[in-house]
Amino acid sequence: MTDGPPRTTISAWRPSVPGIAEVFHAHFTEHAYPSHTHDTWALMILNDGAVDFALDRHRHDATGSGTVVLLPPGVSHDGRTVTANGFRKRVLYLDASVLPEELTGRAVDGPVFGDELLRHRIHQLHTALGHAGDGFEAESRLAFIRERLHGHLDALRPPRTPGREANRLATALRELLDARLPAGLSLQEAAAALHAHPTHLIRCFKQTYGLPPHAYLTGKRIDRARRLLLDGHRPAEVAADVGFHDQAHLHRHFTRHVGTTPARYAGRPIRPGRSPQGACSGRPG
Repeated sequence: MTDGPPRTTISAWRPSVPGIAEVFHAHFTEHAYPSHTHDTWALMILNDGAVDFALDRHRHDATGSGTVVLLPPGVSHDGRTVTANGFRKRVLYLDASVLPEELTGRAVDGPVFGDELLRHRIHQLHTALGHAGDGFEAESRLAFIRERLHGHLDALRPPRTPGREANRLATALRELLDARLPAGLSLQEAAAALHAHPTHLIRCFKQTYGLPPHAYLTGKRIDRARRLLLDGHRPAEVAADVGFHDQAHLHRHFTRHVGTTPARYAGRPIRPGRSPQGACSGRPG
């Protein structure tokens, strides 16, 4: 799949490996991610180039092939290219069976790891995922990656917590938005349900989660759209199912978030027979 400027390429698929919700490979030259959240952990390595990103309003950078980036679920982040050549990345979206959500807070302060062994194991996993029939090897490699990620997160300090009232209102609003994802709700409805002034509610949500409620809602809808598209649903159906006004509305937000159109994203992926850096051999671990 290709879209946008020359040299921009994207490939996405869902492997039959428990714990991996999606595999996403991309070469971006100009794309900038808006602030958004995911339901899953995003485990990223770069083949080349550099990325500048903010996680929970704190900026970080990752350069070249020597680092690993771990973005936790439910925490706002963005991302942008640093050089004219852009960057090539490989991302694994991991569910709570790999890393439980209670570790989210520990990942906020230290999302970039300079761990060559972890990076190599992730590279090996991507190579295995590119070959049909290598599911058992992929599961084995994921187990070692999980173990090493737990080691990193266990070493990080406990999470910071916002004020009690802000956290309470933000959590209640987030639960309300999640429950009303396809139908949506107005700010006035949310404020009435939570007995809070609308602007105070927005401030509490942004203080806790790092982005305004409307941006959170859009990001959640994009996350669900990605899953439905990979399941084979047509973009027009997906738009209605996740709460966008129409297909054009989905197209606009999806392209802004993911860097390609829903139709191209849903196309049959070209799974690499060999990773961009060449296949690695050897036993897991």
